[in-house]
Amino acid sequence: MNTFQQNDPLLPGYSFNVHLVSGLTPIEKAGKFDFFIDRPKGLNGYIINLTYAGQGTIYRNQEFFNCHPGDFVLFPPKEPHLYGRKDDENNWFHFWIYFRPRSTWKYLLTWENRLENTGFYRPSIKVKEELEQLFIKIVEVGQSTIIYSENLAMSMLEQFLIRRAQESSDTFALSIDNRVLQVCNYLIDTLDQNKFLLDNVADKVCLSTSRIAHIFKDQMGMSIGEWQQEQRISRAKILLQTTQMNIAEIGLCCGFEDQLYFSRIFKKRIGLSPQKYRYSTQEQNKRKIENINSLYLFDKKSHFIES
Repeated sequence: MNTFQQNDPLLPGYSFNVHLVSGLTPIEKAGKFDFFIDRPKGLNGYIINLTYAGQGTIYRNQEFFNCHPGDFVLFPPKEPHLYGRKDDENNWFHFWIYFRPRSTWKYLLTWENRLENTGFYRPSIKVKEELEQLFIKIVEVGQSTIIYSENLAMSMLEQFLIRRAQESSDTFALSIDNRVLQVCNYLIDTLDQNKFLLDNVADKVCLSTSRIAHIFKDQMGMSIGEWQQEQRISRAKILLQTTQMNIAEIGLCCGFEDQLYFSRIFKKRIGLSPQKYRYSTQEQNKRKIENINSLYLFDKKSHFIES
């Protein structure tokens, strides 16, 4: 059995079993990365691409469009990927961010211009430089090995998505019911409590249990219990990355009294046991240190040359 696992996200076979990973793909004609990405079933998370130089082509069934410098493309989960350097271009340099979104981002990830479900955004001259610089900064932070870098990158990505939504031509409201936000805040404050009582949640917002459950699922795309478990696992990931606490202690901090149950839920959600996840993040940080120069060796004026 072939047990090889690709550790370079720029090459085929990388698992993307992470919460956020980012990078720069420097495609030059006949170069190392000059091949088409073909993922018929897409990925489990989202990817946003920013074309920085040259042009790329995105294909979807019998249709396609070309990406120019400054263009952003959003691939949602399970959306087929088929893209590469435009045939008559000498290069296509694009920054990218793969991420598993926060549940409150639901309305920020519906882009108005789409080829089927693949989103496309070309910012106006007014905000082009701002959004481009912010996106590249997120990529840099995402590649950093400093403590809480993933959390900082996620917060900056939320800022990017909000700015894009503010400047886009969307006409629908991008807001979440304040009662849902109250429930979210209450659940975050009580993550270490093992027992979950829907009655307590309903009392906080003066609604019946059935009504708040309905509103919450409609707005967030998941039940209150599912959202709470997602936050518990997210907190566990942070503690595994940034502390030396043992697995049982981390489970308790996240509302899991039974270590075995915590490990089972964590593995079901993340694909790795808590111990293996901790080890994998340590290994990823080592690889980031080894490869981090790839992002900073590119100079916008001297290296990125339009064909």
